[in-house]
Amino acid sequence: MTIQNDGYFTEENSADVVAARNADAKDARLRDSVNILVRHIHAAIKEIEPTQEEWFETVMFLTRTGHMCDDWRQEFILLSDVMGVSMLVDAINNRKPSGASESTVLGPFHVADAPELPMGTNICLDGKGEPMLVRGRILDIDGNPIDGTKIDVWQANDEGFYDVQQKGIQPDFNLRGVFRTGADGVYSFRAVKPKFYPIPDDGPVGQLLGKLGRHPYRPAHFHYILEADGFESLTTHIFDPDDPYIHSDSVFGVKASLMAKFDLIEDPAAIAEAGFDGPFYLVEHDFVLARP
Repeated sequence: MTIQNDGYFTEENSADVVAARNADAKDARLRDSVNILVRHIHAAIKEIEPTQEEWFETVMFLTRTGHMCDDWRQEFILLSDVMGVSMLVDAINNRKPSGASESTVLGPFHVADAPELPMGTNICLDGKGEPMLVRGRILDIDGNPIDGTKIDVWQANDEGFYDVQQKGIQPDFNLRGVFRTGADGVYSFRAVKPKFYPIPDDGPVGQLLGKLGRHPYRPAHFHYILEADGFESLTTHIFDPDDPYIHSDSVFGVKASLMAKFDLIEDPAAIAEAGFDGPFYLVEHDFVLARP
């Protein structure tokens, strides 16, 4: 006599049994998403064949990750970042036509109410660091300048810290500003040369990186959010291609198209023309926005 075991869990049919239990879910998108995750997780477990002790340590790692989360720290987002998941989700949701500037992750230090400033303003409020001039154009796919583009920019200082990380040390809104382009699409602002910095590595995600032989550092960069009527918004960075961590960003945010040469300008005539008192760094980078 053959005994049917439909609905009963075995090693071979494990994912199918779990999926069958989810059949009555009211949200089809949720049901399908969970079933896909279950299928891949079960396949990974079958390939790895963890011991009970190893699986318990996995559960405890996730528990410690949750305990590390609060209003100022989201350790699960950090885990998503270092596993490349955040960048993959960003890539899927920001597919651009050929020629448009690429996106990258927002990062945790954006401030929504940074002041709007006249074009060319120095966003360094404490006078520390090596001076820098950043400039370029905001264009459409056909190379036409975009009038009225809102440019929200922010950066870490020459020690690798954002203002919100050093309350009472850096002035509020240090190295932040919002600018708007004119009809020529040109933007420019003064800043300081940013420095690489580590993501928070004092928690379970940092411990995991250490066990995997990975460092926690992000290469030096500027953050941008670009918004213009009739165009898709763009959240992106520009990176220093000579940074020691440019090829090993801990959150996989670097793309070849987002590298912009940080040139040291020492020619007296060029220094005088730019209005600096001594040598400065120059970054020139154009952004191309796509229509929806």
